[in-house]
Amino acid sequence: MAISASESLQGVLADVSKEITEHLSIIGLGPEAVDRIYQCFVLTTKGGNLLRGRTVLDTGFILNGHDLSPVQSEELAVLGCLIEFFNAAYVIWDDIMDGSSTRRGQPCWYRRDNVGMIAINDACILKSAIYFTLKKRFRDHPRYLDLHELFDEAALRTELGQHCDLMATAKLLKPGRFTWDQYEFIAAQKTAFYTFYLPIAIPLVYLKLTTAKMLDDVHRASTLLGLVFQARDDFLDVYGDPSVTGKIGTDIQENKCSWLSVYALENCNNDQKEVFRKCYGSSNDGDISKVMKLFRDLNVSEAFHDWNKAMSAKIDAMVEEMTDVALKEVLIAFLSKYNRDPRRTLVP
Repeated sequence: MAISASESLQGVLADVSKEITEHLSIIGLGPEAVDRIYQCFVLTTKGGNLLRGRTVLDTGFILNGHDLSPVQSEELAVLGCLIEFFNAAYVIWDDIMDGSSTRRGQPCWYRRDNVGMIAINDACILKSAIYFTLKKRFRDHPRYLDLHELFDEAALRTELGQHCDLMATAKLLKPGRFTWDQYEFIAAQKTAFYTFYLPIAIPLVYLKLTTAKMLDDVHRASTLLGLVFQARDDFLDVYGDPSVTGKIGTDIQENKCSWLSVYALENCNNDQKEVFRKCYGSSNDGDISKVMKLFRDLNVSEAFHDWNKAMSAKIDAMVEEMTDVALKEVLIAFLSKYNRDPRRTLVP
């Protein structure tokens, strides 16, 4: 079995989507509505690198001694698809709440023709599809409840991280609360848990290989990876090329509690803080230019590259210190997939 499974996962995504929409037809949903939901499932999971879904399959392969039965391969692929549904749902909601225009180089789902705010309900259906499929495919699995609870926990944590993120956007979180503790909480909840912890924990649970120490190690590693992942995303929002990242950055306009804003506030003088207070969170081009000048004056880009270099070394050391050989291989494989994604390439 090849552990690079993008094409395989795409096929399983299509199969699971059809299985769900066939059920919708059986319970009486009209053909136009069924077809629209199927298109939503296909289009909102298309265009990405399926990092989370592939990680489920790759992790299971490594943890099971580089050998999976056909049934195990299929079921892990299905679980990987469910994380992609999870991601698609929360991306739809996130894009609406942030007022984003593009995602993966295409218009956001809610900005497409004949979609609009129906997208909110589309995301609800994507999330419900997770639990329908879990019940249909895994209710007789001895770890069914554990798998269900992992998705429940991921949902709560993602929503808590999003809540704090949106408080900043709504200016309910004042700049004085743009602290490293606040930022790290948002990154851990909104990014780390479902992007890093969930895709590794699911195969551990499915294969009945969990120990308290292993889950603790995975959580510790995931929290660190999630922080770096989110910080790089913040940097690319401001300094990245939209033709490469696939989205137009709006963190400054949206008053985001980002790595850049926290660093700037920690290092600016009183006059610079006043500029930040007046201009950050504004959509006015002149205000955005003043924030960008403030970032230049504070050498934010250089500081980020130094921080990223130090954190990359910390990640390498953490992986090297892993005592579980299989888990170490899992993390190395994950980092390899992540680092090959051109959308994550940092500009000088």
